[in-house]
Amino acid sequence: MREILRIVIGNICITSAYAFITVPRHVVNGGVTSFSMILHAFLPVDISVITNCVTVVLLGICLYFLGKAFLMKSLLSSICYMVMFSSFHAIGYSLSIPVLPAIILAAILVGIGYYLCISAGSSTVGFDVLALVLHKRYEKLDVAITMRYINIGVILLGFASYGGISILIGIGFTILQTQVLKLLLQRNEQKIQEASCDEATVSKCIVKS
Repeated sequence: MREILRIVIGNICITSAYAFITVPRHVVNGGVTSFSMILHAFLPVDISVITNCVTVVLLGICLYFLGKAFLMKSLLSSICYMVMFSSFHAIGYSLSIPVLPAIILAAILVGIGYYLCISAGSSTVGFDVLALVLHKRYEKLDVAITMRYINIGVILLGFASYGGISILIGIGFTILQTQVLKLLLQRNEQKIQEASCDEATVSKCIVKS
């Protein structure tokens, strides 16, 4: 239940940031929603529909490369994402604060959201799936940094549609977002290591006694 709650809260953070901050401001941040915004410029299809289609494709990749157990949690995450983003986007609300604080807030929320999902043994069924697949194959690859490069690649695809300023804002957004994720994942890993050390110490004490 704790992991499910983390996944739900994580998706609330991500979808609210996208629906109420980045999408209304046409900020291309490199995620699936941004990729959908880029495709939307060429296709007469609603952004939420494109997002859902891309999500289904990523679920297939998740199943093939990461296995059924990981898929089940990711499936819950994708359902939360599709329902929440479609619902929030339909509201048509935009957070009325200056651009810079809004972008910083959105980046922090998305970074926290990704962390909550990944630390619960799930993906957001965004491009973090690709980063997790690469990390599984090459353990030395940092998940957050890999996501950063993937996101920047997606952002650059939107140059023709959104222009240089939006691209620069998007790159700044993804750097901050992935840095938040990196710090939180490192902190979580440190806690796991400390817990393992504590358990090992207790085991030694029991053996000696």
